[in-house]
Amino acid sequence: MSPPENPNGAGPAAPSDPAQPQPPAAKSKGKKKEDRKDDDLSEEDLALKEQLELYVVRAQDADPGVQKLALESMRQEIRSATSSMTSVPKPLKFLRPHYGTLKSYFETMATSDLRRYMADILSVLALTMSAEGERESLKYRLLGSEGDIGSWGHEYVRNLAGEIAQEFQKRQDDDMPIDALMELVQQIVSFHMKHNAEPEAVDLLMEVEDLDLLVEHVDSTNYKRTCLYLTSSSKYLPAPDDMLALDIAYTIYMKFEDFTSALRIALLLDNKSMQYVKQVYTATDDIQLKKQFSFIIARNGLAMEIDDEIAADDNDKECLQEIVNNTKLSEGYLTLARDIEVMEPKSPEDIYKVHLIDGRGASSSLDSARQNLAATFVNAFVNAGFGQDKLMTAPSDSSSSGSSGNWLFKNKEHGKASAAASLGMILLWDTDSGLAQLDKYLHSNDSHVVAGALLGIGIVTCGVKNDCDPALAILMEYINKDDTNIRIGAILGLGIAYAGSQKEELKTYLSTVLGDSQSTLEVLIFSAIALGLVFVGSCNEEIAQSIIFTLMERSETELAEPIIRLLPVALGLLYLGKQESVEATAEVSKTFDEKIRKYCDVTLMSLAYAGTGNVLKVQKLLGICSQHLEKGETHQGPAVLGIALIAMAEELGAEMAVRSLERLLQYGEQNIRRAVPLALGILCISNPKVNVMDTLSRLSHDADADVSMAAIISLGLIGAGTNNARIAGMLRNLSSYYYKEAAHLFCVRIAQGLVHLGKGLLTLSPYHSDRFLLSPMALGGLVTVLHACLDMKSTILGKYHYILYIIVLAMQPRMLLTVDEDLKPLSVPVRVGQAVDVVGQAGRPKTITGFQTHSTPVLLAAGERAELATEKYIPLTSVLEGFVILKKNPDYHEE
Repeated sequence: MSPPENPNGAGPAAPSDPAQPQPPAAKSKGKKKEDRKDDDLSEEDLALKEQLELYVVRAQDADPGVQKLALESMRQEIRSATSSMTSVPKPLKFLRPHYGTLKSYFETMATSDLRRYMADILSVLALTMSAEGERESLKYRLLGSEGDIGSWGHEYVRNLAGEIAQEFQKRQDDDMPIDALMELVQQIVSFHMKHNAEPEAVDLLMEVEDLDLLVEHVDSTNYKRTCLYLTSSSKYLPAPDDMLALDIAYTIYMKFEDFTSALRIALLLDNKSMQYVKQVYTATDDIQLKKQFSFIIARNGLAMEIDDEIAADDNDKECLQEIVNNTKLSEGYLTLARDIEVMEPKSPEDIYKVHLIDGRGASSSLDSARQNLAATFVNAFVNAGFGQDKLMTAPSDSSSSGSSGNWLFKNKEHGKASAAASLGMILLWDTDSGLAQLDKYLHSNDSHVVAGALLGIGIVTCGVKNDCDPALAILMEYINKDDTNIRIGAILGLGIAYAGSQKEELKTYLSTVLGDSQSTLEVLIFSAIALGLVFVGSCNEEIAQSIIFTLMERSETELAEPIIRLLPVALGLLYLGKQESVEATAEVSKTFDEKIRKYCDVTLMSLAYAGTGNVLKVQKLLGICSQHLEKGETHQGPAVLGIALIAMAEELGAEMAVRSLERLLQYGEQNIRRAVPLALGILCISNPKVNVMDTLSRLSHDADADVSMAAIISLGLIGAGTNNARIAGMLRNLSSYYYKEAAHLFCVRIAQGLVHLGKGLLTLSPYHSDRFLLSPMALGGLVTVLHACLDMKSTILGKYHYILYIIVLAMQPRMLLTVDEDLKPLSVPVRVGQAVDVVGQAGRPKTITGFQTHSTPVLLAAGERAELATEKYIPLTSVLEGFVILKKNPDYHEE
């Protein structure tokens, strides 16, 4: 650009060096250096430099007209150069030496438009010149004219935003007014929102604690990116800011009628969950959308009544209630199984694949009770939900009674309970035929069989609600029977069937069992666990009270029983993920007998913060793990599990936790090492990461029997429902390695069953809809099983092996099933690939990478995401998972 006209008009009259001549000697050295520096500049640059120096002099002229022209020209120069920000723009570079001069002259100016003009320029110069922490750019900005700040360029605006954040802190601390700042914030936010810098706008508003401003600046082009940034950053914000960020995101989604996204946030906001869910339902009249909402709610396991507000029409109401009750789950799952052609029932031998193992252990065809019990579990896990198998439901040729009787009686005493209950697992989610087939065992003379059948009834109805509550009706009759086994079967059945439903009548029934002094210890513990599961995360004070009393009344000998450790877990389940709400109860727990006091304290804390990613609590638990205690202390086990439960909330935390757990393996005492494999198992559940797999593989040969058994079970957990070939191979080798160790072999079999869970169609991960929502009942089930595994010898390997069935709460099909508006399956092409995190990225980046195109229904592995590969249909939800309703795209024309 050509240098602007000389303000005075006369060329030669503009001296380029300052007016007074200096004594030459003193300055000769400096002069030489300057000359050399000037020589390096090109002619254009030199002209520009002299031009600018002239403006600086003219800006201090006595004549306001001259001043104004000089400032105008200077402003012009700076503006035309600020556009590119790869290096410091030339005008700013050449004006650097004069910053001080202009600053001091500014102080002498009288208040006028000129002074504001000068302030604007100083504000921009301060961008490169001002000392750290002085916030001069902001100071002059506030003294300057009210113009558009965006015209000075992006970098300037970003610098201002940074200075505002610091200044805001300071003014808050000193109780100074912040109105002027807030006006500027308004300008900056609207500038950022117009220029695709949503994250910066959100950050600034978080700094000045005024996120509400966001709602008015968002428009339909950028609301998705803004909300994505808000929801993702909420994981890293301290409470209560995290809830505030989600609240704003909810408001924005509702403003732009993105209802399914708003619903997912409503489910995440515990404290207001129900009222927000209602709002989402009542905000639209589209019945198809409401059906989609109902599928999301059913997947999250929220117990909810569809009332007249939500759907006025009775047919609609019934249809929505059916979906919320999850009655569609079984048929959807079987549709998937037929499509993938895995309906053929599998026997445990198909899973063990003994013929692939060479050498010892291959021939162990012993018909021992423990081997048969293991086969029962494997059979239940593998054929879960398919409604047919080769042990329990297969019709036999000889007698009309069916061979299930024969398999039942190949198990000893309490083994029969698990065998009968396994029928419930095989008929999972199919209440009608499940209850019919289990009914015949209720009339058995063997109390174990009856107990198993009752547990099976609970399992069949797990996660599927029914208006006439058949499970409640049947199980209630048996709750007060004299036989302990039958009572436990009925109580645990109720806990599994109604997990998360917060049914009032169960509270009364089970609390009376808890308060009954005649009840045996086992019955008390299972009643507490059942209450914990039914009222998971409800912070119900009355139940907490009754469990606390139960704990306080235990005698010394009872507190020494290993199964007692499930009582603090039951108490913790009531506060699962509810953070501070647990504190009052935690205080009370400090008054318990010292045998269980610490165990209870740690368990309560780790469950209350489960899935929150709270770093401070992780540090506290690591501190507990770093102590070297004398033998007999058990509370470090739950602390290790707690680290995993808290850190599983987000990817970064989980990776860090895996590294911390490695350290604990090296330096921790034995009781810590026994819990580490289980912690790894929950961190990567149904997500076989190679580094974790290798660690567990190493630990599965550990010298300490408890460590190796925990590692084997965890191999099953991380591979749960994935059919992972590498883990399956490891487990086969382990089965020949431990062929003489009955206990280890039992663990290997359980793990093999888990890896092939539902023939590879199920997952145990409690997270769903893009790892965004955490299902409390699923997490509750996992936590209970893991705590039981902390002492395998007395629970899973003893006579309480049926605790393993509690894991059914976390079992969900890992499918994407697209249906049309009449909820009939509809096959469409979808792309399935690794999910990419696109938060805060510029442009419209691809959300999946390395995709393959399949036609639905499809399986989604951990960390995968799906998107439609056709324009013909529009999905009613942005997250394609579980049941997705598609509607025809009106604008689509076939080629």
